[in-house]
Amino acid sequence: MVLVGCEPQYNHDQPDTAANRQGFEKHLGVPASDAVSNVYYYADALGADSTYQLGLTVHPLRGNHDIMMLNTRTDEDHLAKWLDVGGDKTLQSYCPSDTAIGKLTDVPEHHWEWLNHQLLPYFETETHFFVHANAYAEIPLDEQPNFMLYWEQFHDPPAHESGKMMVCGHTSQKSGHPVTNENAICIDTWACGGGWLSCLHAESGMLWQANERREVRRFYVDELPED
Repeated sequence: MVLVGCEPQYNHDQPDTAANRQGFEKHLGVPASDAVSNVYYYADALGADSTYQLGLTVHPLRGNHDIMMLNTRTDEDHLAKWLDVGGDKTLQSYCPSDTAIGKLTDVPEHHWEWLNHQLLPYFETETHFFVHANAYAEIPLDEQPNFMLYWEQFHDPPAHESGKMMVCGHTSQKSGHPVTNENAICIDTWACGGGWLSCLHAESGMLWQANERREVRRFYVDELPED
């Protein structure tokens, strides 16, 4: 998450300060809780190029594209499938030359280690749980099958047995607006296809969106139009 134009009083030597948290709340409209992850501020006032960081905890989730990328190391058929759904752009981002295609060997080994060992199948708080794709309503989170967590589409899901609200992505909403019911919200708004990239503050229901045209907008979940 990047915020541009922050005031120069933020302290980059001590990341998690009161001033930095106040700046987060000022720009995003919600308080910085311990669930906020690695928020960086880039200050451009007076031409300054300072960076300020809130040093909090990251909870990265595993998705189907992460699984596809890992599978490429053991199966050439998986490589072709992954390249067809965006893997080619991923390899190009690692390639040392802008004109070359890119190879799996360009990816640093510690990145493979991170994909293989650091990603979570789900994350939960007292009121919400977060998954990449979906979850069976009647099955506890620690018993969910991989297909449901990483591949299943979003189809007006019933309430989960935990009583918590599900937050997911994976199923692209071409309208540019997240889709929700009283049990779940899907915030994949087709950023990969020219739509919007969505960020949700789960507790307040605030949504922020940005797109490749440098447009931004902010609204609450209960303000979503009925597409």
